[in-house]
Formats: sequence, structure tokens, C-alpha cells
Amino acid sequence: DALHELRTALDILRDGDAPRAPAPRLDDLDTLVSGVRAGGLEVRVEHDGPVAPLTAPVELAAYRIIQEALTNVTRHARATTVTVRLGYGDGVTVEVTDDGTGGPAGPGNGITGMHERAAALGGTVAAGPAPSGGFRVAAHLPGHPS
Repeated sequence: DALHELRTALDILRDGDAPRAPAPRLDDLDTLVSGVRAGGLEVRVEHDGPVAPLTAPVELAAYRIIQEALTNVTRHARATTVTVRLGYGDGVTVEVTDDGTGGPAGPGNGITGMHERAAALGGTVAAGPAPSGGFRVAAHLPGHPS
């Protein structure tokens, strides 16, 4: 039975005794950005306003959206510079903009995953060519997820 096989495979992959790393948070953004910079891309990180405390699910979603956006820039954009902007208010607003080719989103799952992460928390994502050229991902995640 397929369900039994799936459970068996998951049990093999899951090791209950293995140590688990904590989920990434926005505090870990410097490490993520350093890795992208090591690949030759100039990355600017800007904060609009003072950093505000966020819930763990919002922190994780924001981090993963930034991570996916940076991955897409390195794989597809042919960019030289990318700017990550974080704004705090009622939650967090994330914007990742590059100076690359700015074509339409491709057929992959990355942007779909960003939309799903944001929607699960009552947030939104917009992704597409930036008005000034390049590509832009903008997400808003509420401070109190629904």
C-alpha cells in the first residue's frame, strides 16, 4: 500500500535522535547574504525604520522569501547588484530588487512557494519586472498572522 511505503520512507529519512538546527530568522540574514556575496554578487541590505520584534513563523517566512529571491537572482537575473530592503510596522515588508535582465517569472516553484508562505500567514507577495529595470519581489507579512 502506497501510504505504508510513504510512511516507511519518512521514518527512514527522519532520525529522531539527530540534533535539529533552529529555524533561520532574520538575525541570520548576514550569513545568507555573505554566501551570495561570495558568489560575486553585490548585495545591499537596508532597514527602513527600527527593527521590530516578529513572531517565529513571520521571521521564518521572511527569511525564506529573501533566500528564494536571492537564489533566483543568482540563477536567472544576470544581475550585478541586488538590494534587500526590510521595513517594519504592522509586521514586516520585504523587498528584493536586482539590476538584472528583469524578464517575467519562469515556470519554477520558487515564486509560487513565496506566495504560499506569505498567504499561510495572511500576507502577500508581488513579483515581476521592476519599473526601473531588473526584477522585484515585494512581500508583506502581518505582525499577527491570521
